[in-house]
Amino acid sequence: MFVIKLIIRNAFRHKLRTFLTILGLALAVMAFGLIRTFITAWYSGADAAAPDRLATRSAVSIIFPLPLAYKEQIEKIDGVEEVTYANWFGGIYVDPQNFFANFAVDPPTFFKIYPEYLVKPEYMEAFNRERNAAIVGTKLADRFSWKIGDQVNLIGTIYPGDWPFVIRGLYTGKDETIDETAFMFRWDYLDETMRQTMPGRAGQVGWYVIKISDPNRASEISDKIDSRFDNSLAETLTETEKAFQLSFVQMAGTIIAGLQIISGLIIGVILLVLANTMAMSARERIPEYAYLKTIGFRSFHLVGLVGGESLFIAGLGAVSGLIFLYLVSKPIAIAVATFFPVFKPQPVTLILAICAAAVVGVAAAIFPVTRAVRMKIIEGLRVVE
Repeated sequence: MFVIKLIIRNAFRHKLRTFLTILGLALAVMAFGLIRTFITAWYSGADAAAPDRLATRSAVSIIFPLPLAYKEQIEKIDGVEEVTYANWFGGIYVDPQNFFANFAVDPPTFFKIYPEYLVKPEYMEAFNRERNAAIVGTKLADRFSWKIGDQVNLIGTIYPGDWPFVIRGLYTGKDETIDETAFMFRWDYLDETMRQTMPGRAGQVGWYVIKISDPNRASEISDKIDSRFDNSLAETLTETEKAFQLSFVQMAGTIIAGLQIISGLIIGVILLVLANTMAMSARERIPEYAYLKTIGFRSFHLVGLVGGESLFIAGLGAVSGLIFLYLVSKPIAIAVATFFPVFKPQPVTLILAICAAAVVGVAAAIFPVTRAVRMKIIEGLRVVE
């Protein structure tokens, strides 16, 4: 207990210096946490992927469509339970800056395969009944103050024209990891319009999503699906839903790698800040360490004093930084909701920040501890303040 009190008193002997050190550590930990949160947000879609779902797209690129006729053939493959499909629409609402995911889905099957999207029965009934009905996420509806019955016009980019939709339902996620910012409408409405205006683009889907009976057979079933369409005009690539999601993440691989490097550099900054403080403290206390040795303090006592002070300051900086992280992450989450529907510091981020602070606390104490332990009493007493 005496040693702990001494550690705390030593840490706050120079209050301003300690405060600035803790503030510097807190800001660095906050920055580290924000960067790691951005990285986890990028991977949130892949992390939420179900192991019993596969995605089939064009083997060339996802921008190339697949024939609707593939659905029946995929359903006949052993191990396949349900098949749905979707098209990325890429519509603009009022202004190109109002970006959000919008795509056409197959009403009878889409929400069966994606049970994590919770839709009230009356909303589903209206969605199935009305051709240009749309179901939107609650966060997206809140963003534009949409309500049930509102008409929303999207300007088509991939599918040119002015497309009117009526909001007939809202969906929520079964947990906080589910994206609630998507706009979904009926695929048959898109297809009928294409048959009238651009017949060559009718009867095509962007990708298939397949629910399988056994996740352990994912690779086997994927190979069967792809072999079924070998040497066809539209060969396929089938992969797990997680791999499908990661293929989009990899498009930003350079950015993610850069963020990871920056997060590592921040740890180095934390180390330099704390190491400088501990080096200054050790230099000032050389005579004190000598006095402590003369009255019976051993090496492990000095290790505890110096190392404990370093860990104590690092711990205060880490805790303060995590508090700052939670305070700033909420407004940032609102600002980036369009691009990162799930932006929240994850437990792994908190653990990494705490571990990083602990490692820095230990590393910063190595030099002053070594100096205090190796110092001879007579040399320490000769130091002139």
